[in-house]
Amino acid sequence: MASLLFWTIALLAGSCYASEQNRIVGGSPTTINDHPSIVQVEYLDSWPVAWTQRCAGSILNTRHILSAAHCFDGPFYEPSRRRIRAGATFRHTGGSVINVEREFNHPSYGKLDYDGDITVVRLVEALIYNPVIQQAPIVAPGSVIRDNRPIVHAGWGLTTQGGVSSSQLLNVTIFTINREVCRERYLTHRPPFAVTSNMICGGILDVGGKDACQGDSGGPLYYGDSGVLIGVVSWGVGCADAFYPGVSAAVEPYVDWIRSIAEN
Repeated sequence: MASLLFWTIALLAGSCYASEQNRIVGGSPTTINDHPSIVQVEYLDSWPVAWTQRCAGSILNTRHILSAAHCFDGPFYEPSRRRIRAGATFRHTGGSVINVEREFNHPSYGKLDYDGDITVVRLVEALIYNPVIQQAPIVAPGSVIRDNRPIVHAGWGLTTQGGVSSSQLLNVTIFTINREVCRERYLTHRPPFAVTSNMICGGILDVGGKDACQGDSGGPLYYGDSGVLIGVVSWGVGCADAFYPGVSAAVEPYVDWIRSIAEN
């Protein structure tokens, strides 16, 4: 279900098909200095044998990363086939590379469409903090993010639907969209998709043009200029679609669960 989620249904890994490569659409070049908590999630492909960035994540602490469950699931998934690259502005180069020890996909993942698409990933070795490798500040329990607030995606995903991934880290500012409006729009899709209270919808409603996309899955959704992590890129129909907003897993409902794993 995870792979289907981001790859077949144009699931948001950005907002453009959630596919193996998610991207930022309508964004601008930035550097890891501006987003030191973001990491690349690389997959080991079988043919040709090579590591390829297909998702992203955020640093919780030196041994744990927050990402999307569908990036750490599927018929061919094994922890040995995932690694993270931290502290790098450019895709596939630079920074610190550390292998994955294991994933903790949320227990609700896979039970209702894309609800629970969030995971805490434990690394084999500890990251070493420096100016471009830093812990992400996460949203406080009980926080409420109001509608029409500026939020920011960052990642290396596709820059247009069906296009190519960005070699450099990009970011883009969009706005929170009322969950009920988002829910009603996704119910018109065939098949319909459930937008739950554990999700955040974002984009530029009825305009489009800016969003996360394939390759951005698991990456951060920040609250405005504060840089507080409020979401994890999850799914959507198309990328930067004017009618269907991008959907991220909301971090706030899972804070206690995240801490129960990352603090042990």
